[in-house]
Amino acid sequence: MQYFFDLDRVIDAALTEDIGTGDITTLTTIPADRKAHGRYIAKEDGVLCGVEIAEQVYRRIDPTITLTYHFHDGDRIKKGDIIAEVDGNAVALLTGERVGLNLMQRLSGVATRTAQAVAMVEGTNASICDTRKTTPGLRVLEKYAVRVGGGSNHRFNLADGVLIKDNHIVAAGSITEAVRAAKRGAPHTMKVEVEVETMDQLREALAAGADIIMLDNMDNDMMREAVAIVDGRALTEASGNMGDRDLRAVAECGVDLISIGALTHSVRALDISLKFQLL
Repeated sequence: MQYFFDLDRVIDAALTEDIGTGDITTLTTIPADRKAHGRYIAKEDGVLCGVEIAEQVYRRIDPTITLTYHFHDGDRIKKGDIIAEVDGNAVALLTGERVGLNLMQRLSGVATRTAQAVAMVEGTNASICDTRKTTPGLRVLEKYAVRVGGGSNHRFNLADGVLIKDNHIVAAGSITEAVRAAKRGAPHTMKVEVEVETMDQLREALAAGADIIMLDNMDNDMMREAVAIVDGRALTEASGNMGDRDLRAVAECGVDLISIGALTHSVRALDISLKFQLL
């Protein structure tokens, strides 16, 4: 799982938070040598994400636990589907249950919400992408879930790209000064993106050499005008409360990208349960 270079850190932090000094309920009620069998069951339709991560949660607790997959990340699941089955020590299974479920439900919610957005713009030039409005500590996982849902990733962190926003413009003095400074200071391989709210700002950003123009909180008429002005000289990105917009209508304005913070910042977890049977 090469895309999760810090997955163990995330899992360990989640287990420490959830277990504390020990799962007192399980430790006092379940014999230490008891074996159990569990089934992950979908309680609603959606796009699955995080089943392999749930397995890694259990492996951090007890490496002898085994998980048999019936579905994999990216698969569409329906209510009642048995996603996977897990076997092993009952104490370990119960101790890791909540963390594994929390991650799988959260990530499946992100993947499902992303897939819905991607479907809305199918056949247009627009791609759906995420933002940095992620759950602290879970960004790498939530951005993975966006990719599983068919979307693409914006910056992973502040070092990942130049994005000049309104406060940068004020601090730098102008869009032109900010872009010139970024072009001088950033690696030549890194694109420079500028957030604009008006056509005058758009023209200034283009003249300064911006590679990507973020059209912030523009209505559809403004976005169509902006795309016409840009005329292919830079990529255009629609942004600002896009989770509440008619994405098809936005895409038909001709933008290249639609960034949606709601893919991660306010997504609803997909309902998945884990039911045990003693062996």
